[in-house]
Amino acid sequence: MIAVIDYKAGNLTSVVKALRFLGADDVLVTQSPEDVLRADKVVLPGVGHFRATELLHELGLDEALRVALGQGVPFLGICVGLQWLYEGSTESPETQGLGWFGGQCERFPAAFEGEELKAPHVGWNSLERIRPDSRLLKGVEAGSFVYYTHSWRAPVSADTAASTMYGGAFTGVVERGNVMGVQFHPEKSAETGLLVLRNFLELSC
Repeated sequence: MIAVIDYKAGNLTSVVKALRFLGADDVLVTQSPEDVLRADKVVLPGVGHFRATELLHELGLDEALRVALGQGVPFLGICVGLQWLYEGSTESPETQGLGWFGGQCERFPAAFEGEELKAPHVGWNSLERIRPDSRLLKGVEAGSFVYYTHSWRAPVSADTAASTMYGGAFTGVVERGNVMGVQFHPEKSAETGLLVLRNFLELSC
């Protein structure tokens, strides 16, 4: 069973639709820690403010996820779902992230290399410097375009599986073992996005 967590951050319908299009007929939208603990895979989608992730703590989902992730259950965070994997975000400094990856998510700068930089970063942009050992990006070539819509970004680190350039490099994909996240929206990223989701569905614990 694939647990898709509902924490009122939106975009659930399109993510579930994409998963089912790829043949996943055992998708369960849930707010239950018990469902997370019995799931074979977990997806945390998200659109909106980082503060929305406070509901994960209120429902006890953060602790259930710590257990599941520690047991090797494949996890995919999307957009805010990726950002939640870090220690936090300047969008909501009082809200703690899971802290699975080090660092804070920060807003795009107002300017870069002397020119104004618009935020949010919306539209198609390319994945660069793809890590060759990435299981999530298997078959995805550097330069492939994906669809973004966000104003905050995660830093580039050793866990970055692919970066994207906009106001400097930021993490487009993060991956360490069974824990993965994408800042872009795979359900809106045409064939490349479907390939990423298919790779996730084919992962084993």
